[in-house]
Amino acid sequence: MKSSDMYRLRSPILSLMLAGILAGPMAAIQAAEPTRVFIFAGQSNMEGADSKVEDIKFFPPFRGLEEPQTEVKFRYSIGRQNKTQSEGWEALKPVRNLVGPELSFARHLRQQIEAPIAIIKCAAGGTHLGGDWNPTSPQGFKMYPLMMEMVQAGLKDLEDAGIEYQLEGVVWHQGENDMFNEGYMAHYGENLAQLLAKWRTDLDAPNLRFYIGELCTKTIWGMDLRPRMYAISQGQKAVTEADPLADYVPSSHIGVEIGNPVGLHYHYGTLGQLEQGINYANAYLRNIGMKAEPHPSISPWPYPKNSVVRLFIMAGHRNMEGERAFKQELLPGHPELAVPNSSIAYKYSIGGDFKQSNGWEPLRPAGYYDTFGPEVSFAFDLQEGSDARIAIAKFCHGGSQMNDWTPEGSPARSRHIYPRFIEFVRESISELEERGHSIELAGIFYHVGENEMSMPPYRKQSADWLRATIEQSRIDLNRPQLPWFVSQQQPTKHPRVDQIDVIANLKQLATEVPGITHIIDLDIPPQRKQLVFDTEGVIQLGKRLANVYLNRNKPPRD
Repeated sequence: MKSSDMYRLRSPILSLMLAGILAGPMAAIQAAEPTRVFIFAGQSNMEGADSKVEDIKFFPPFRGLEEPQTEVKFRYSIGRQNKTQSEGWEALKPVRNLVGPELSFARHLRQQIEAPIAIIKCAAGGTHLGGDWNPTSPQGFKMYPLMMEMVQAGLKDLEDAGIEYQLEGVVWHQGENDMFNEGYMAHYGENLAQLLAKWRTDLDAPNLRFYIGELCTKTIWGMDLRPRMYAISQGQKAVTEADPLADYVPSSHIGVEIGNPVGLHYHYGTLGQLEQGINYANAYLRNIGMKAEPHPSISPWPYPKNSVVRLFIMAGHRNMEGERAFKQELLPGHPELAVPNSSIAYKYSIGGDFKQSNGWEPLRPAGYYDTFGPEVSFAFDLQEGSDARIAIAKFCHGGSQMNDWTPEGSPARSRHIYPRFIEFVRESISELEERGHSIELAGIFYHVGENEMSMPPYRKQSADWLRATIEQSRIDLNRPQLPWFVSQQQPTKHPRVDQIDVIANLKQLATEVPGITHIIDLDIPPQRKQLVFDTEGVIQLGKRLANVYLNRNKPPRD
């Protein structure tokens, strides 16, 4: 997995006797593999803003990351005026009670590769690429020279300790603040390309790789400032498309902190930080040739030739994806939902195509980061209540809003969900028909956007957006009577938004447009956070959807 063209190697300059010069993690005996050094840099969503170490326990896949990772070297400077800085190399751990992506990144890599790892992190919230991080004329907090000084000092310490290393790459997550300056926003791509070039020159590493993190569209800025966020993303994509050693790492699908008073937030918070660390680690692993094995397709095929298959389409946003429902929490109370069900063919595309099924798979908890959606309890209850042969196709994007699902879309053209959604439904039908089945499209089960429940302009327009989507979908799928089952959770309660009755608006839509079933009474148990459902909430959502469908499709009595 080494490449002399990609890595700049330093040979040991001292004998093993000098390995004890530095205390702590630097005192380890020289490893057989060179230490792989990664640089993490950026602003608040690289710092770990609004995350809390004590919240890690709520997310089963990431438990244990509150403890120091003594095998991983760590050097850091975090913050602006009041910086928290390491004293040389330390063991990797949370700093300032914040959770950064480096924690899950390092653990995930160590589970995949045997080489030792070192991380240098420099991050400060509210800093600009156009000014603070400008590599030729830094302004403000002058982050670029600080970062470069840290990296060079850290690498020299490794050399002085006789530790061979490879400079593996830079993880960059920044850009929100540049969208508030017209000049910085317009020239973000040029400025980013300049940053990458200068970094490679100053570190004498012409083949240094970069991992550019997408700005998360699930945040409030992804809603009220979507044209500006879109402009930054276009600049980032222009660089990563032109530079073969720069990768664009998606993050719009990951968790976002839930704020007060109405739930929306600007930062990833604890869950999103941990998930983004996995994204960066997987991007790196792909570049060194370590790709995850695809899940097996369903085999044998569960339906007899020429049989009728009832296809259910599940669609929506955060809770339909299952942002905070974890399969580890199924085993105590719902073990039957954790087992793959080979009698139901399941096809999915989640996170805006971030993760896709391997054709048709057995129905199972299949979200990213060990999550799952309401489809598992939905399907279980359907089978319990009906003898029909059923298949499920699920298309979701937790980082989308309802205007992304309209036929028209929004000015952020890369976020337009509708065309891909319709294509996905058509593909699902066609693939089943090609296997010789007659398809009964049972309906589209759509859970209304959670963020729309909190932001006034979106709350106000949600019914009109949904009307346009439903009406056009029936035309495009050539099914004028296509049933839509629209579920909606209780909206945020706050004077800022209460004057817009989004429940009444959607209820009226269901009375005006035939074939819409509006579901508001979800029986969701009390939740720790606004907007997002936990494991029990997602399970109950699936059960409620199944119950409504079964009650509306009971066979007539003799």
